[in-house]
Amino acid sequence: MLLKAPEEVLRVAIIGGGPGGLSTAIALSQIANVDVRLYEQASVLREVGAGISIGQNSWNVLELLGVADTLTSGHVTATVLNLNGKTGEEVHRMARPPAPGQKHANIRTQRTQLQSALLAHVKPGVIQLSKKLARMVDKGADGVELVFEDGTAEVADLVVGADGIRSVVRDSAWPEYELKFTGTTIWRALLSWDAVVALDGRFATTGWWHGPTTHVWLSPVGDGLGEIAARAWHDPAVHSASKVSWGVPVGNEHVESHFPEYLPQIRAALAQVETGDWREFAAFAGPELDRLTAWDGKVVLVGDASHALSGAFGSGAGFAMEDGWVLAQALQKFNNDAVRALQVFDAIRLPYYARMYSHLAAEAAGREAKLVQLRSEGVKEGNGEGVKEGNGEGVKEGDGEGVKEGDGDDGVSYDDRVRVKVIKGGGKDMSWIYANDIGAVWRKAVEGLEEE
Repeated sequence: MLLKAPEEVLRVAIIGGGPGGLSTAIALSQIANVDVRLYEQASVLREVGAGISIGQNSWNVLELLGVADTLTSGHVTATVLNLNGKTGEEVHRMARPPAPGQKHANIRTQRTQLQSALLAHVKPGVIQLSKKLARMVDKGADGVELVFEDGTAEVADLVVGADGIRSVVRDSAWPEYELKFTGTTIWRALLSWDAVVALDGRFATTGWWHGPTTHVWLSPVGDGLGEIAARAWHDPAVHSASKVSWGVPVGNEHVESHFPEYLPQIRAALAQVETGDWREFAAFAGPELDRLTAWDGKVVLVGDASHALSGAFGSGAGFAMEDGWVLAQALQKFNNDAVRALQVFDAIRLPYYARMYSHLAAEAAGREAKLVQLRSEGVKEGNGEGVKEGNGEGVKEGDGEGVKEGDGDDGVSYDDRVRVKVIKGGGKDMSWIYANDIGAVWRKAVEGLEEE
């Protein structure tokens, strides 16, 4: 590939206007000789979903982007509960006191609040709406041609795929990549929170209410609002063909039908969602990539497009924002030499996501091993000898599908299945995710480059 002279302008096209795309646009706009365009398929830029977690890792990158002080709305999540949705038993309580020197508290806020904060820092003229990418064409030294569904086309030197787990950019540059339905369906909604808390005082505290193959997440998100995220598992072998929904309306009766055994107050909370407010999301996941870059330094993936884990750690926005910031630093470091910059991006972010895949595989294996042990021991309901307390992170959004099978006929009770699902074993330190300091990560990487 022919490299541009340092004084030439690097044309960067970002596909997708979520947190990853917006953060990448902000970071790249701070670099000299970079022309940034963000293409978003929607006619109006708005978030789909309900709440979002902003932990220390997200605050760290928001500070680097200059956005942190713009995000002022949210509910502090100093405590997170994990409870049995059928009995009300508190299975695990996780306290998250501020870390030494931590400027911002961990919060749960509306996705629209994060989006608004990021939008306030995107330069005018960068975002192009109603631009749904149809395909990409590798033009060699001339860059990448972007063909949109409205019949228009653009050419860029570097394409950033920030278009989520169903990434068209990834489909074009990694045509063999395959997503599969995980079995999990999620229903999300926002509603006025005072009436919900009146049903049960525990609802004032962010918490997961679990069944063996289901759970209901209840959390305030600030401004008098709260969110409900309800999940159920369906056998992918049976339901994969029909599970293609993403943010589509669904009826109240359909959602409520998945939680008949839950406590009356939880069912009442579900019933308070206004007709037409539920949105359904089918969770998909894909295999680990061996590279996040393609086409000789002309394509790079950020956020969910780069690691299709279906929100497994509840911090996807933070990961995507970190990706965008690291990409910008690498381009600046190498004077917009995209080939060298993307090599460094891969070297920093690829092992990070590989570690996530490895962690999830180990967790799934651990849960299955515990179930095998319980079956062999014939443990019955109520003995309280579940898995020992782990890292205190509870079950993060998206990874709570570990106990999928069975109705207790194999000798493992409902309550023991909930305990196995909720509690993580081994006391693992998860600060590498939730307290990640991406600025320090970058500085260490630069030191390594200078020593070579």
